[in-house]
Amino acid sequence: MAIPDYQACMLPLLRLAADGADHTLKDVLPTLSDQFDLTEAERNQLLPSGQENLFRNRVSWANTYLKKAGLLQSARRGYFSITQRGNEVLAQHPESIDLKFLTQFPEFQAFRVASKAKPKAGDSAATESAVTQTPLELLETAYAKIRSELTADLLDRIKAESPSVFERVVVELLLRMGYGGSRSDAGQAIGKSGDQGLDGIIKEDRLGLDIIYLQAKRWTATIGRPEIQKICRGFARPACQNRHIHYDF
Repeated sequence: MAIPDYQACMLPLLRLAADGADHTLKDVLPTLSDQFDLTEAERNQLLPSGQENLFRNRVSWANTYLKKAGLLQSARRGYFSITQRGNEVLAQHPESIDLKFLTQFPEFQAFRVASKAKPKAGDSAATESAVTQTPLELLETAYAKIRSELTADLLDRIKAESPSVFERVVVELLLRMGYGGSRSDAGQAIGKSGDQGLDGIIKEDRLGLDIIYLQAKRWTATIGRPEIQKICRGFARPACQNRHIHYDF
């Protein structure tokens, strides 16, 4: 079973609180995970940022909306319990609880008016997404999309640059990854005739105890072992006979 959206979590969460006790999200997550028959992978799935558990985030927002509608309450920080209104709702034996159901309560209407972002006219996709995703999911999805588009644009620009600029970018990237101390001390882009195809040199550590020789290739296909071996033989340097580092851009 797929991970339920936050609206599908509302009624099961309210039912768990029907015992009248104070609960925490940590307490109820295992029970809810079992009710939804989530796999181990689904229980551990993270948001796109990798900073928070996806199912916990959805249950947390279900909790927030139920509180805004007056069905749950927080007597102390980090805990929640059912209210009289929550018990009255359960007594009606609703088949489900969602945003439409909660709009019958004035407090929830006021909350939605104050916080709801109006989608553009005709943007049904945005409306549907807002229904199934929590606010944090929407933010992270938008961020991931922007980051992906910027990454693709940046790669296109780098690949369109001259060979000498591309070689300097590769050296700079490896330095930013922790190789060497500074660009002036540890990195050197060569890329000139008579260098046997050598495009750059960086020091493997800040002390300069080892040296890595680079060759930057703007290939769109996968670079196989034969091509790498040809490059190493062309260098005719001892270091290339022992190991190589290969990064795809």
